Amino acid sequence: MRLDKLLANMGYGTRKEVKQLLKQKGVTVDGDVVKDSSMHVDPEVQEVSVFGERVDYTEFIYLMMHKPPGVISATEDNVDKTVIDLLDPLAQHFKPFPVGRLDKDTEGLLLITNDGQLSHNLLSPKKHVPKTYYAKIDGEVTQSDIEAFKQGVELDDGYVTKPGELVILSSGPRSEIELTIQEGKFHQVKRMFESVGKKVTYLKRLSMGSLVLDESLELGDYRELTEEELKSLIN
Repeated sequence: MRLDKLLANMGYGTRKEVKQLLKQKGVTVDGDVVKDSSMHVDPEVQEVSVFGERVDYTEFIYLMMHKPPGVISATEDNVDKTVIDLLDPLAQHFKPFPVGRLDKDTEGLLLITNDGQLSHNLLSPKKHVPKTYYAKIDGEVTQSDIEAFKQGVELDDGYVTKPGELVILSSGPRSEIELTIQEGKFHQVKRMFESVGKKVTYLKRLSMGSLVLDESLELGDYRELTEEELKSLIN
């Protein structure tokens, strides 16, 4: 990889700005000052430093966000704030995107990455990746709803969902539930409950595959995945 591309990818500025760093003798490769920005380096083998600080080259980033309500799951929007707008400039530099989407008014676990292959694997219908949600429901959720969801329910457009696992946490006029599904149809959880005559008033995603929301993250906060979390997603 060209040295200027590596440094630009790691947020050290444009290629033009990187050339200025080299002119200032601020860049070394294996301890030697480098002046040629077109020099090819192997970041896996060679040590690149900028003003004495080692550059740890990273191709992909993997972030867990606790998505807040009112923010949309997109990379850009002319009206609403997006989840990418919540990231710091260095993270934005990697041009990440949300894996799937959560509705604007829904909160909870959102994976943000620039790894297209991982995103495809998690979203592919063939992979059957489970997603678990916590919801508050206007209406009493019953055993018959559990059975209906287990069989699959017909949505307003005629689509019949794959089986979902519904667990009642508390019952009554304002029920609380957890629902695990393996699909991601538009407004699916809300539409599934509408199909049985009930309304979702609050929705939060708790997990996606092996990845579980870190409850220590405040709304709008994010962190890098741990090595264990990433390995479990990939395997």
